[in-house]
Order: sequence, then structure tokens, then C-alpha cells
Amino acid sequence: MQLNDWLSRLERLHFKSIDMGLERIRAVAERLNLLSDTPFIFTVAGTNGKGSTVALLDAFLRNSGLKTAVYTSPHLVRFNERVCINGVECSDRELIQAFEAVEAGREETSLTYFEFTTLAAIWLFKQAKLDAWILEVGLGGRLDAVNLWNADVAVVTSIDLDHQAWLGNDRIAIGKEKIAVGRPGHPLVVGEPDFPEEVAQAALAGGMVMYRQGTEFSYHEQGETWQLSALAGGNKQQYSGLTPPQVYLQNAATAIQAVLLSSFDVSLPAIQSALSSVQPQGRRQILQRKPDLMVDVGHNPHAARALAIHIEQSDYRRVHCIVGMLADKDITDTLMALLPAVDHWYPVALDCDRAAEAGYLREQLLAMGALCSSTGASPATAARRLTKQADENDLILVFGSFYTVADVIQYVGSAHSEKG
Repeated sequence: MQLNDWLSRLERLHFKSIDMGLERIRAVAERLNLLSDTPFIFTVAGTNGKGSTVALLDAFLRNSGLKTAVYTSPHLVRFNERVCINGVECSDRELIQAFEAVEAGREETSLTYFEFTTLAAIWLFKQAKLDAWILEVGLGGRLDAVNLWNADVAVVTSIDLDHQAWLGNDRIAIGKEKIAVGRPGHPLVVGEPDFPEEVAQAALAGGMVMYRQGTEFSYHEQGETWQLSALAGGNKQQYSGLTPPQVYLQNAATAIQAVLLSSFDVSLPAIQSALSSVQPQGRRQILQRKPDLMVDVGHNPHAARALAIHIEQSDYRRVHCIVGMLADKDITDTLMALLPAVDHWYPVALDCDRAAEAGYLREQLLAMGALCSSTGASPATAARRLTKQADENDLILVFGSFYTVADVIQYVGSAHSEKG
């Protein structure tokens, strides 16, 4: 089978697409000998900011000459994006080899798509003999597949409302699920500035050693640069003149504190180089200029609020937002959070069973008093039209879902290939 054949099969392998729990994956991991002899592990959980934090951690380590593996989800264009070794996506052949190994090892155990692919990623990582693994949690933390492996340094980037059907209806319940990626006696780095006290007490009761933003580490802007106060080697260290990152400062500070708590010697030049170069795909990413076309995979109120602040600090003449969302997301509050930063909205249709109707998005926006055009076009079609119509000082923002952003990324890539 080709890679796409495997992925289609894995989607049908288990009777539920999401089936939280570690019993099934543990049984298979033990049969494949994937739980022992692991290198240093960073595990990253959080409502938003996971991808940026993971990308920075990987760059810090690789800039220091270390061999790394990164496991992330979901992907934007190619499944291979999820599994990278030393900064390179694993090939179709390598992934198929790993899938075959997991298939042989699972015997009669039924696995979800995410459980199966997680095992395949870890199988590849173990073959490679690496210094560190960086694992991104898919959903929550406590019962997520990657939590089967013990984190030497765990990170919780943020805590907000998302996936309530599985994680709970308030920030305290969700936070307790996320901090469960931490381990007794090991660091738990918390980037969330408004960390619920009940969650902090649960972490302490679990024996985790907490490093909280605003307490154990903090940052502030310093003219054209920024400054970080963080713990390293048991002592508070000051890092001044840091390069402005391509990601949110909160995530950059969190990633630096996490790597400083590892067993690796990561230099300031290695950190500075990563800050200036790391731009995670699909996160405040500018695909083309004049007019600027920005894509952002944010899909919940927390992400929308952060993006709105970022846009309002810019000097764009007008902001046009192409929006496509999944029906199971908090659509109303997400749109409301971004509303102050957008001049004109363009709801689009997504090629996905879980997608919200473009007409429903339009109804929500009109009820909020937004200026909204009627469109059932695809994200790529809307982007193509707007780039021809917008002023060169405008911003065209593509927002609301990985599906929305992926469609535009592929369109821009194809357009550039044709020009080339």
C-alpha cells in the first residue's frame, strides 16, 4: 500500500475517531519495546502555542548540535509534516515501514488513527538513536497517546476553553487534564499567565516542580528587543537584548525556560538564531506581500484574542478576513474575539464533513454587526479574488481551521510554481 492507502485504512481501523485512554496503546508499545531506553523527552501540551513552542525547542537543540525528533499534529498539507527527524520530514517509505511494524505488533488490539500514528512515529525515533524527542500532545494531556512516554521536561503553554466534550467545561478541569503530562520530581513549565490556583495545587500534589510565567520566569519588551528572567542551573538568570521572535513572546519565553531546565548545554547564540528564524507553518505566516496574505490556524477564542491584538498593533489600511470553521468549535465566541480587528468578513466553505456552513458563519457575523460578504467559495478561491481586489496596504487574513489555511497554502504554492 502507498502512504495515502495506509492513512485511509487507519481512519477506519477503530470504531471511534477519538477514544481517550492509554490501555490499548500501552499494550502495543510494550510488544514493540517502545517504552524503554528512550532519550531526553520534552512533552508539550496546551490550548494554543504548542506548535510554536515545539518548533523553537527543536531549533534550540539542533542549533546546539544535538540530534532531535519532533512529533506534532495535525498536519497542514502532508501527513509527513507530523514526523520529523533532525528537521527533516520522514519519507513515505519510512512511514510505511513504521506502519507495517505497528500493524504486526498490534495483533488484535484496535487502535485509533492517532494512537497508531503515534506508535509509528516513536518506532521511527527509536531507530534513529537521537538525543531528544519533542512530543506535542494531540488532545488534553492525561489520556493523550504521547503521555504514555515520561517527560523529562513537560510544558503547558496555555489553558483555555476548547475540546470541552472530552476535557471539561471550565479552565480548572481542562488545566488538570493538561498538567498530567508532568511527572513527579520533574519540571513542569507553565506559560499560561493566568494559571488557576486549583490547577497549581494539583500539580504540587502530584510532585511536579513548577516553573510558572510571572513567578519563576518572566519577560518584558525592551525597545527593539526583549528581556527574559528565567531559572537555569538553580539560579535566576537575566537574558537581555533577545531577538524579537516570529512567534508570540509568551511562547518564546516558555520554550527558552523549558530548554534551560534540560540536561543540554544550549548557548545564547543558539537561542538567538532560532528566535530570528523559526516561523511555524500556518501561524501568523505571511505567504505573500502587497497586499499581505496572512494565514493563522487559530480556531478558538484564546487564539483569536491573541491574533486580534497582533493585528491591531499593525498599520494595515483595512483587514479582510477569509474565515472557515468546523461546526464543533466555539464559533460565536471565536468570531467575537477577532471582530474588533477585522473590517470585512468573507465566510467560506470547507471540504470537510465537520465544517460549519458558510451561511451559518455569515448569520453569526451579521448578528454581531459585522460587514460580511455572502460567499460559499473555497478558501483558495476567496484568496485569489481578494488578492486582486485589495489595496496593497491591506491585510488579507485566512483564519479559523487547519482546513481553511491548508487550502490557501496549497493554492499559493501552486501559483508560485506556475510562475517559476
